[in-house]
Amino acid sequence: MAHTTSIAVFPQNVSALKGGHVVLPSGLILSNAQTDSKEVIPSLCFLLTHSSFKRFVFDLSTWRNLKSYQPAVRKYFSSGLFIVSVSQDVVGLLAKGSLALDDIDTSTFVVGSACQSLFPEGKAYQDNPASSHTHNLLPVDQTRYLVVEEWGPIRPFPHMFNFYRDGSLYLVDSPGHLPGHLNVLAHMSADSVPSRQQCTHVSWKIITGDSEIKVGTPWDLHFCILDREKAEGHIANIWAL
Repeated sequence: MAHTTSIAVFPQNVSALKGGHVVLPSGLILSNAQTDSKEVIPSLCFLLTHSSFKRFVFDLSTWRNLKSYQPAVRKYFSSGLFIVSVSQDVVGLLAKGSLALDDIDTSTFVVGSACQSLFPEGKAYQDNPASSHTHNLLPVDQTRYLVVEEWGPIRPFPHMFNFYRDGSLYLVDSPGHLPGHLNVLAHMSADSVPSRQQCTHVSWKIITGDSEIKVGTPWDLHFCILDREKAEGHIANIWAL
């Protein structure tokens, strides 16, 4: 029987950074969307400061220079379905708080090992002009791949990684969206309850159960979601917090 570990709490200070947002038709992600309704999807970005003053940046922000994206992604932006707004990149946002890149303790990408399937040799951009993923998005010397199957359970989640080994910051396996997709669970005080809303950068209606996940579009059968059942199971675990 799998061992279930209890959470010890050493607080984190969490600062939300405005990483941009995308406005898109609700019907692309919600199964019961009203005609012509829109969803405003935040690009999540947080600065987490440990009680020892170690700094960790959780960055899902949108690049400020949209022309830097590969052609397959720029095609989405120019389709008229997506309205992207980015006022400042992460470097600029940190600078507003008097922080430089050297002030961030780790410049390593921490991802689930399954994400390597997104960058198969010879099939990522630029080798494959139609790919939405660049071959050098995760530099070899700056990426730490974690095997989530080796992580232990902490209720309600089956796989969690104790990042600082003190219970203050956990990486949470969040299957169903993309291979290697992770959430972060951070404790901001000894008696705090993690915010459910910070666990998603899709519609809040999915978290509350007011809508179900829409799977697929005419041009992509797995648009945003690879495995609906796993994604819904993870969302149910978030709601159980």
